[in-house]
Amino acid sequence: MASFVTSALTAAFGIGGGVALLAILSLIMPVTTLIPLHGAVQMGSNAGRSWHFKSFINWPFWLTFAIGACLGTILGSHFIITLPDALLKLVLALFILFLIWGPKPTQIEGGKTAIVAGGTLSSLASIFVGATGPLVGAILAGRTDPDMSKRQSIVATHAACMTLQHGLKILAFGMIGFAFENWLGLLIAMIIAGYLGTLTGGAILKYIPDKLFKTHFKSLLTGIALFMLIKALLDFTSNYPM
Repeated sequence: MASFVTSALTAAFGIGGGVALLAILSLIMPVTTLIPLHGAVQMGSNAGRSWHFKSFINWPFWLTFAIGACLGTILGSHFIITLPDALLKLVLALFILFLIWGPKPTQIEGGKTAIVAGGTLSSLASIFVGATGPLVGAILAGRTDPDMSKRQSIVATHAACMTLQHGLKILAFGMIGFAFENWLGLLIAMIIAGYLGTLTGGAILKYIPDKLFKTHFKSLLTGIALFMLIKALLDFTSNYPM
């Protein structure tokens, strides 16, 4: 149900579906479980989109981004198993609040070094917080290459980069012992539900006034994130008293 609803939100309004799914899942499972599961679902979604627009993918950008993505994933995988769940949920809650209310990155300019650095930092962050699409989008928006001026190229390359990033994250979690096979049924159900949500979201939600929806959507996500934050603080202080 959560996958269906959040995919419908994204299909209808182009906002926040991945972040909403993260917030909901965080209420019922530890971060070291929800991040790889969320990554698997998001990889499926982005893989389909990148395949659909495969002729528009900027492969030189993707290859440069891949260098940084590999570095960031390797670095992040060394820390995820050593950090307590309460701390990870605290970071995740603050990250969600920042995505909702903080300044949004518009574009990150620079050459190949900036692309590698962006790939490294976003992939490192993805290990801990999952939803780094806006950051990758800002890296793409800063490109001045003539072949990156088309909207299709940005959409396709963004989807290909996110597919790689989520795929590397899945590989990293698998290598440190996460048993994806135990969650296979849930993953398949979430991917199918997400696809159905994408198909039906626009038809159902287009009748809701956009401004009204966004206000309530932000309020709902803020409430969930604040609940996460309070719970994480209580768990963290009880486990690590001052």
